[in-house]
Amino acid sequence: MHIQMPARVSYIIARLLESGFQAYAVGGCIRDSLMGKTPSDWDICTSALPEETLACLEKHNIIQNGMKHGTVTVRYDNENYEITTFRMDGEYRDNRRPESVTFVRSLAEDLSRRDFTVNALAYNDTDGLCDLFDGAEDIRKKCIRCVGNPDQRFHEDALRILRALRFSAVLDFSIEEQTRVSIHRNAHLLRNISAERILSETKKMLTGDNVESVLTEFPDVLAVFIPEIAPMVGFPQKNPHHVYDVWTHTVKVVAAIKPDYVLRLAALYHDIGKPQCHTVDAHGIGHFKGHPDVSAAIADQSLKTLKSDNKTRETVTTLCRLHDIRPAPQPKYVRRLMVRTGAELFDSLLELKRADAKGQNPEMLADKLRQIDEIEQIYRSELQQAPVFRIQDLAVDGNDVIRLGVQNGRQVGECLQRLLRAVIDGELENTPEQLTEAVRKLYPRD
Repeated sequence: MHIQMPARVSYIIARLLESGFQAYAVGGCIRDSLMGKTPSDWDICTSALPEETLACLEKHNIIQNGMKHGTVTVRYDNENYEITTFRMDGEYRDNRRPESVTFVRSLAEDLSRRDFTVNALAYNDTDGLCDLFDGAEDIRKKCIRCVGNPDQRFHEDALRILRALRFSAVLDFSIEEQTRVSIHRNAHLLRNISAERILSETKKMLTGDNVESVLTEFPDVLAVFIPEIAPMVGFPQKNPHHVYDVWTHTVKVVAAIKPDYVLRLAALYHDIGKPQCHTVDAHGIGHFKGHPDVSAAIADQSLKTLKSDNKTRETVTTLCRLHDIRPAPQPKYVRRLMVRTGAELFDSLLELKRADAKGQNPEMLADKLRQIDEIEQIYRSELQQAPVFRIQDLAVDGNDVIRLGVQNGRQVGECLQRLLRAVIDGELENTPEQLTEAVRKLYPRD
C-alpha cells in the first residue's frame, strides 16, 4: 500500500530515517488518506528524542515550545509539521492529561496509548502501513472502536467520549458495541472537562452528516453539560402538529437544517424550554405557551456556561426567541419581523423555521413550507426597496423632531418609534416631507 505524502513530510521522515531513527506519519492524516480524503495536517512520530530531532533538522526553522512533551515543530512555507517522540503516558488523575510522559523507542507502545483504532495508524514509504489494532479494517467497516479497554481510554481522557461522537457524526461511522456501552457508562466524566473543549467538540459533532443517529443514541452524554436536555427525551407533545416527542423532534430539526454550527446550535436549543411550559387543555391537546422565551433564556445561560463567544450566543438566543412567530404573508407583518431579526438574521430564521416544520407532522409539511416560501418572497422583495429596520434608517432624526417643536426627551423617542412603525407598516413613505408632516400632526404646536 502506498500513501502519497507531501514532499515536506517525506523529507522530514527521510532525514530521521537516515540518522538511524524510526519515523512515521501518524494518526488522522493516515486515516483520512485511507478514506481517500486530503488530510488537513500531517503529524509525524519518531523514536528520536526531542534533542535528537533538533540535531537532525538543525538547519531548519524550529519551534521548541512543546519540547518537554516530546514535540518539535518544523515550519516550512508557513506550514507547521509536528514531530513527536514515541511516548507512554503516566498516571491520569484529572480525566484529561497524564501526570507525566515517558519517551520510548517503540512505535507499538506509542500507538497503544492512542484513542481509537482508526487513529492508531502509522506509515512511511519504507515500512508501509503499520496497523497493530486493525484500524484499516475498522475504516472499511466504518466503525469507531477504542484502542484496548474503552473504560481505561475514557478514564484517561474523558474528552475522548465527545471525540467518539464527533468522529461518528463527521465520518458517518457507527460506534462499536463495547465502546458505545462504555460511553454511556462513563459520560459523567465529562464534568471534569473544560467548557471550552466541550463546546469545541460539540460544534464539530453538530455539523456532521451523521448527527441524527448520534443525537438519537447519546442524549445522556449531552445532558451532562446541557442538563435541560434530559427532560426532553421521551416527552410527549400530544399535539396534532407533532408526531414525535420533544427530543426526537429536536434531533430531526438539527438534521434538517444546513450544517452550519450556529444554525445547528439554534436547532438544538430552539425547543429546550418546552418541558417547562407544558399544559394540556380540556380536549387533551398539549400546548407549550411561552416556550420560545424560555428556550432562549436556557440557551443564553447554557452558552455562557460553555464559554461561547458573544456573537454566537446572541444569534442562537435570538433565533430561539423568534422561531415560533408565524407572520401573515403580508408585507407589513414581514417587515415587522425583519425589524426584530435584522436583515442579517432573517435568512437564518427562515432556515430554522423550515427545519422546524420538517420535524413536525409530515401531513402538514407542504402547507407550512408553502407559507414560509410566501414569507421569503415578500422578504426578498422588501430587500430590494432599501428597507427601514431601525430609527437610524429614518429620513429624519431626533434633532429634526426637536426643531419641529417636540422638546420633551421622552416624547422625542416616542415620536421616532411611531414614525418607524408607520413606515414599516406602509402608512408613510420614508421621506423628509412625509415624516415632517406626520410629526406636525402628532405634536401640533400650540
